Amino acid sequence: MAHNHNHSHDHAHGANKKVLFISFIIITCYMVIEAVGGFLTNSLALLSDAGHMLSDSISLGIALLAFIMGEKAASHSKTFGYKRFEILAAVLNGVTLILIALFIFYEAVERFSNPPQVATTGMLIISIIGLLVNILVAWIMMRGGDTEENLNMRGAFLHVLSDMLGSVGAIAAALLIMFFGWGWADPLASVIVAILVLRSGFHVTKAAVHVLMEGTPQNVNVDDVIDTIEKTKGIQSIHDLHIWTITSGFNALSCHAVVDNQLTIAESESMLRKIEHDLEHKGITHVTIQLETDAHQHDNSILCKTRNEPSHHHHH
Repeated sequence: MAHNHNHSHDHAHGANKKVLFISFIIITCYMVIEAVGGFLTNSLALLSDAGHMLSDSISLGIALLAFIMGEKAASHSKTFGYKRFEILAAVLNGVTLILIALFIFYEAVERFSNPPQVATTGMLIISIIGLLVNILVAWIMMRGGDTEENLNMRGAFLHVLSDMLGSVGAIAAALLIMFFGWGWADPLASVIVAILVLRSGFHVTKAAVHVLMEGTPQNVNVDDVIDTIEKTKGIQSIHDLHIWTITSGFNALSCHAVVDNQLTIAESESMLRKIEHDLEHKGITHVTIQLETDAHQHDNSILCKTRNEPSHHHHH
Protein backbone atom coordinates (compact mmCIF):
# COMPACT_ATOMS: atom_id res chain seq x y z
CA MET A 1 0.00 0.00 0.00
CA ALA A 2 1.63 3.25 -1.09
CA HIS A 3 1.78 5.86 1.64
CA ASN A 4 1.56 8.93 -0.56
CA HIS A 5 -2.01 9.72 0.48
CA ASN A 6 -1.21 10.45 4.10
CA HIS A 7 0.61 13.76 3.88
CA SER A 8 -2.44 16.01 3.73
CA HIS A 9 -3.89 13.98 6.59
CA ASP A 10 -0.75 14.51 8.69
CA HIS A 11 -0.72 18.22 8.05
CA ALA A 12 -4.37 18.58 9.12
CA HIS A 13 -3.47 16.42 12.09
CA GLY A 14 -0.71 18.74 13.29
CA ALA A 15 -2.89 21.81 12.80
CA ASN A 16 -5.74 20.16 14.69
CA LYS A 17 -3.43 19.34 17.55
CA LYS A 18 -2.15 22.90 17.88
CA VAL A 19 -5.63 24.39 17.69
CA LEU A 20 -6.92 21.94 20.27
CA PHE A 21 -4.06 22.69 22.63
CA ILE A 22 -4.60 26.46 22.53
CA SER A 23 -8.37 26.08 22.86
CA PHE A 24 -7.96 23.62 25.71
CA ILE A 25 -5.80 26.03 27.75
CA ILE A 26 -8.13 29.02 27.20
CA ILE A 27 -11.33 27.11 27.97
CA THR A 28 -9.97 25.32 31.04
CA CYS A 29 -8.74 28.57 32.59
CA TYR A 30 -12.01 30.29 31.90
CA MET A 31 -14.06 27.37 33.20
CA VAL A 32 -12.38 27.67 36.60
CA ILE A 33 -13.15 31.41 36.68
CA GLU A 34 -16.76 30.80 35.72
CA ALA A 35 -17.31 28.04 38.27
CA VAL A 36 -15.90 30.20 41.07
CA GLY A 37 -17.94 33.14 39.79
CA GLY A 38 -21.14 31.09 39.68
CA PHE A 39 -20.51 29.91 43.21
CA LEU A 40 -19.81 33.44 44.55
CA THR A 41 -22.66 35.18 42.71
CA ASN A 42 -25.01 32.26 43.49
CA SER A 43 -26.02 31.91 39.83
CA LEU A 44 -27.09 28.51 38.54
CA ALA A 45 -26.91 29.81 34.97
CA LEU A 46 -23.22 30.55 35.43
CA LEU A 47 -22.59 27.24 37.16
CA SER A 48 -24.35 25.32 34.41
CA ASP A 49 -22.38 27.22 31.81
CA ALA A 50 -19.23 26.30 33.73
CA GLY A 51 -20.42 22.68 33.70
CA HIS A 52 -20.78 23.02 29.98
CA MET A 53 -17.28 24.50 29.77
CA LEU A 54 -16.01 21.58 31.83
CA SER A 55 -17.43 19.16 29.30
CA ASP A 56 -15.74 21.27 26.63
CA SER A 57 -12.41 21.16 28.28
CA ILE A 58 -12.80 17.41 28.86
CA SER A 59 -13.66 16.85 25.22
CA LEU A 60 -10.78 19.04 24.06
CA GLY A 61 -8.41 17.25 26.43
CA ILE A 62 -9.64 13.88 25.21
CA ALA A 63 -9.34 14.92 21.58
CA LEU A 64 -5.78 16.06 22.27
CA LEU A 65 -4.94 12.84 24.04
CA ALA A 66 -6.52 10.92 21.17
CA PHE A 67 -4.34 12.67 18.60
CA ILE A 68 -1.26 11.92 20.71
CA MET A 69 -2.28 8.30 21.40
CA GLY A 70 -3.29 7.87 17.76
CA GLU A 71 0.30 8.56 16.74
CA LYS A 72 1.58 5.59 18.73
CA ALA A 73 2.72 3.03 16.21
CA ALA A 74 0.82 -0.15 15.48
CA SER A 75 2.16 -3.16 17.35
CA HIS A 76 1.58 -6.91 17.31
CA SER A 77 -1.05 -6.63 20.02
CA LYS A 78 -2.79 -3.62 18.43
CA THR A 79 -2.41 -3.80 14.67
CA PHE A 80 -4.23 -0.50 14.13
CA GLY A 81 -2.15 1.28 16.78
CA TYR A 82 -4.23 3.33 19.20
CA LYS A 83 -6.43 5.03 16.63
CA ARG A 84 -9.64 3.76 18.21
CA PHE A 85 -8.86 5.54 21.46
CA GLU A 86 -10.52 8.78 20.37
CA ILE A 87 -13.75 6.93 19.74
CA LEU A 88 -13.75 5.48 23.25
CA ALA A 89 -12.94 8.95 24.53
CA ALA A 90 -15.91 10.35 22.63
CA VAL A 91 -18.24 7.83 24.31
CA LEU A 92 -16.91 8.85 27.71
CA ASN A 93 -17.33 12.49 26.86
CA GLY A 94 -20.91 11.98 25.68
CA VAL A 95 -21.86 10.15 28.86
CA THR A 96 -20.25 12.89 31.02
CA LEU A 97 -22.34 15.48 29.19
CA ILE A 98 -25.55 13.59 29.83
CA LEU A 99 -24.76 13.34 33.56
CA ILE A 100 -23.95 17.06 33.83
CA ALA A 101 -27.25 17.91 32.12
CA LEU A 102 -29.25 15.73 34.51
CA PHE A 103 -27.55 17.35 37.49
CA ILE A 104 -28.45 20.85 36.23
CA PHE A 105 -32.11 19.83 35.74
CA TYR A 106 -32.18 18.51 39.28
CA GLU A 107 -30.76 21.75 40.71
CA ALA A 108 -33.01 23.98 38.62
CA VAL A 109 -36.26 22.38 39.78
CA GLU A 110 -35.65 23.54 43.35
CA ARG A 111 -34.68 27.03 42.22
CA PHE A 112 -37.89 27.60 40.29
CA SER A 113 -39.98 27.27 43.46
CA ASN A 114 -37.87 29.72 45.49
CA PRO A 115 -35.36 31.74 43.45
CA PRO A 116 -32.40 32.73 45.66
CA GLN A 117 -30.67 36.10 45.60
CA VAL A 118 -28.22 36.41 42.71
CA ALA A 119 -25.43 38.98 42.51
CA THR A 120 -26.40 40.14 39.02
CA THR A 121 -23.57 42.58 38.26
CA GLY A 122 -20.93 39.91 38.80
CA MET A 123 -23.01 37.43 36.85
CA LEU A 124 -23.34 39.85 33.93
CA ILE A 125 -19.61 40.65 33.77
CA ILE A 126 -18.55 37.01 33.98
CA SER A 127 -21.03 35.84 31.36
CA ILE A 128 -20.00 38.60 28.93
CA ILE A 129 -16.33 37.60 29.30
CA GLY A 130 -17.46 33.99 28.80
CA LEU A 131 -19.13 34.87 25.53
CA LEU A 132 -16.00 36.65 24.27
CA VAL A 133 -13.81 33.69 25.28
CA ASN A 134 -16.06 31.29 23.36
CA ILE A 135 -16.10 33.51 20.28
CA LEU A 136 -12.30 33.63 20.38
CA VAL A 137 -11.97 29.84 20.69
CA ALA A 138 -14.55 29.20 17.95
CA TRP A 139 -12.65 31.57 15.68
CA ILE A 140 -9.33 29.82 16.40
CA MET A 141 -10.94 26.45 15.61
CA MET A 142 -12.62 27.61 12.41
CA ARG A 143 -9.41 29.12 11.15
CA GLY A 144 -6.90 26.43 12.06
CA GLY A 145 -8.68 23.13 12.49
CA ASP A 146 -10.60 20.62 10.40
CA THR A 147 -14.08 21.08 11.88
CA GLU A 148 -15.86 19.45 8.91
CA GLU A 149 -14.47 15.93 8.70
CA ASN A 150 -12.79 14.98 11.95
CA LEU A 151 -15.33 13.65 14.45
CA ASN A 152 -13.22 14.83 17.35
CA MET A 153 -12.63 18.35 16.11
CA ARG A 154 -16.25 18.65 15.09
CA GLY A 155 -17.42 17.52 18.50
CA ALA A 156 -15.16 20.02 20.20
CA PHE A 157 -16.28 22.80 17.87
CA LEU A 158 -19.98 22.10 18.40
CA HIS A 159 -19.36 22.18 22.15
CA VAL A 160 -17.85 25.62 21.89
CA LEU A 161 -20.78 26.85 19.80
CA SER A 162 -23.38 25.61 22.26
CA ASP A 163 -21.23 27.11 25.00
CA MET A 164 -21.72 30.48 23.38
CA LEU A 165 -25.46 30.04 23.71
CA GLY A 166 -24.94 29.23 27.37
CA SER A 167 -23.16 32.54 27.89
CA VAL A 168 -25.86 34.38 25.96
CA GLY A 169 -28.46 32.74 28.23
CA ALA A 170 -26.60 33.84 31.36
CA ILE A 171 -26.29 37.41 30.02
CA ALA A 172 -30.03 37.51 29.25
CA ALA A 173 -30.90 36.11 32.68
CA ALA A 174 -28.71 38.69 34.44
CA LEU A 175 -30.37 41.52 32.52
CA LEU A 176 -33.89 40.19 33.24
CA ILE A 177 -33.13 39.96 36.96
CA MET A 178 -31.59 43.44 36.97
CA PHE A 179 -34.41 45.20 35.11
CA PHE A 180 -37.50 43.19 36.02
CA GLY A 181 -36.43 41.34 39.15
CA TRP A 182 -37.41 38.02 37.55
CA GLY A 183 -35.50 35.59 39.75
CA TRP A 184 -36.67 32.56 37.76
CA ALA A 185 -34.71 33.76 34.72
CA ASP A 186 -31.57 32.27 36.27
CA PRO A 187 -32.80 28.66 36.62
CA LEU A 188 -34.58 29.01 33.25
CA ALA A 189 -31.32 29.92 31.51
CA SER A 190 -29.62 26.97 33.20
CA VAL A 191 -32.33 24.58 31.97
CA ILE A 192 -31.89 25.80 28.41
CA VAL A 193 -28.15 25.16 28.70
CA ALA A 194 -28.85 21.73 30.16
CA ILE A 195 -31.02 20.82 27.17
CA LEU A 196 -28.17 21.81 24.85
CA VAL A 197 -25.70 19.79 26.90
CA LEU A 198 -28.01 16.79 26.85
CA ARG A 199 -28.49 17.04 23.10
CA SER A 200 -24.79 17.23 22.29
CA GLY A 201 -24.08 14.43 24.78
CA PHE A 202 -26.62 12.23 23.05
CA HIS A 203 -25.25 12.94 19.57
CA VAL A 204 -21.61 12.42 20.49
CA THR A 205 -22.45 9.14 22.22
CA LYS A 206 -24.58 7.93 19.32
CA ALA A 207 -21.93 8.69 16.67
CA ALA A 208 -19.18 7.07 18.72
CA VAL A 209 -21.22 3.95 19.49
CA HIS A 210 -21.98 3.63 15.77
CA VAL A 211 -18.22 3.47 15.11
CA LEU A 212 -17.68 0.96 17.92
CA MET A 213 -20.42 -1.24 16.46
CA GLU A 214 -18.43 -1.25 13.20
CA GLY A 215 -21.30 0.64 11.51
CA THR A 216 -20.91 1.82 7.93
CA PRO A 217 -19.27 5.28 7.94
CA GLN A 218 -21.83 8.08 7.58
CA ASN A 219 -19.99 9.64 4.64
CA VAL A 220 -19.81 6.46 2.54
CA ASN A 221 -22.50 5.37 0.09
CA VAL A 222 -22.44 1.56 0.02
CA ASP A 223 -24.28 1.11 -3.30
CA ASP A 224 -21.94 3.57 -4.93
CA VAL A 225 -18.90 1.66 -3.60
CA ILE A 226 -20.25 -1.72 -4.79
CA ASP A 227 -20.94 -0.17 -8.17
CA THR A 228 -17.42 1.27 -8.41
CA ILE A 229 -15.77 -2.06 -7.64
CA GLU A 230 -18.05 -4.15 -9.89
CA LYS A 231 -17.67 -1.74 -12.83
CA THR A 232 -13.89 -2.20 -12.78
CA LYS A 233 -12.69 -4.13 -15.84
CA GLY A 234 -11.85 -7.70 -14.85
CA ILE A 235 -14.15 -8.02 -11.83
CA GLN A 236 -17.16 -10.27 -12.29
CA SER A 237 -18.85 -9.88 -8.92
CA ILE A 238 -18.08 -9.26 -5.25
CA HIS A 239 -19.28 -10.74 -1.95
CA ASP A 240 -18.43 -10.69 1.77
CA LEU A 241 -18.24 -6.90 1.72
CA HIS A 242 -17.45 -5.00 4.92
CA ILE A 243 -17.00 -1.23 5.30
CA TRP A 244 -16.18 0.24 8.69
CA THR A 245 -14.47 3.12 10.46
CA ILE A 246 -11.27 2.64 12.41
CA THR A 247 -11.22 6.20 13.68
CA SER A 248 -12.74 9.39 12.29
CA GLY A 249 -11.42 10.05 8.80
CA PHE A 250 -9.92 6.53 8.47
CA ASN A 251 -12.35 4.14 6.74
CA ALA A 252 -11.59 0.56 5.78
CA LEU A 253 -13.10 -1.90 3.33
CA SER A 254 -12.66 -5.60 2.75
CA CYS A 255 -14.37 -7.93 0.29
CA HIS A 256 -13.95 -11.00 -1.90
CA ALA A 257 -13.97 -10.43 -5.64
CA VAL A 258 -14.58 -13.03 -8.35
CA VAL A 259 -12.28 -12.60 -11.37
CA ASP A 260 -11.55 -14.49 -14.58
CA ASN A 261 -9.23 -17.43 -13.86
CA GLN A 262 -6.91 -16.48 -16.72
CA LEU A 263 -5.92 -13.17 -15.03
CA THR A 264 -2.18 -12.83 -14.36
CA ILE A 265 -0.91 -11.54 -11.04
CA ALA A 266 0.44 -8.40 -12.71
CA GLU A 267 -2.95 -7.71 -14.30
CA SER A 268 -4.83 -8.25 -11.08
CA GLU A 269 -2.34 -5.99 -9.31
CA SER A 270 -3.02 -3.09 -11.68
CA MET A 271 -6.75 -3.73 -11.39
CA LEU A 272 -6.51 -3.53 -7.58
CA ARG A 273 -4.46 -0.32 -7.80
CA LYS A 274 -7.24 1.22 -9.88
CA ILE A 275 -9.88 0.16 -7.34
CA GLU A 276 -7.81 1.56 -4.47
CA HIS A 277 -7.47 4.82 -6.34
CA ASP A 278 -11.21 5.06 -7.10
CA LEU A 279 -12.21 4.23 -3.53
CA GLU A 280 -9.85 6.77 -2.05
CA HIS A 281 -11.97 9.46 -3.72
CA LYS A 282 -14.98 7.96 -1.97
CA GLY A 283 -13.38 8.32 1.45
CA ILE A 284 -11.98 4.79 1.90
CA THR A 285 -8.28 4.74 2.65
CA HIS A 286 -7.66 1.13 3.63
CA VAL A 287 -8.68 -1.49 1.08
CA THR A 288 -8.24 -5.26 1.29
CA ILE A 289 -9.63 -7.42 -1.53
CA GLN A 290 -9.38 -11.18 -1.78
CA LEU A 291 -9.45 -12.42 -5.38
CA GLU A 292 -11.15 -15.70 -6.31
CA THR A 293 -12.05 -17.55 -9.49
CA ASP A 294 -15.70 -18.36 -10.09
CA ALA A 295 -15.03 -22.00 -9.25
CA HIS A 296 -14.23 -20.85 -5.72
CA GLN A 297 -17.28 -18.66 -5.39
CA HIS A 298 -19.18 -19.96 -2.42
CA ASP A 299 -21.91 -17.43 -1.96
CA ASN A 300 -23.59 -14.88 -4.19
CA SER A 301 -24.74 -12.43 -1.58
CA ILE A 302 -22.73 -9.22 -1.41
CA LEU A 303 -22.79 -8.98 2.38
CA CYS A 304 -21.45 -11.97 4.22
CA LYS A 305 -23.75 -14.65 5.59
CA THR A 306 -22.46 -15.66 8.98
CA ARG A 307 -25.49 -17.63 10.11
CA ASN A 308 -25.37 -21.34 9.38
CA GLU A 309 -27.64 -21.19 6.40
CA PRO A 310 -27.61 -24.18 4.11
CA SER A 311 -25.96 -22.68 1.05
CA HIS A 312 -25.43 -24.44 -2.25
CA HIS A 313 -21.82 -25.47 -1.76
CA HIS A 314 -22.73 -28.28 0.64
CA HIS A 315 -24.16 -30.40 -2.13
CA HIS A 316 -21.22 -30.70 -4.53
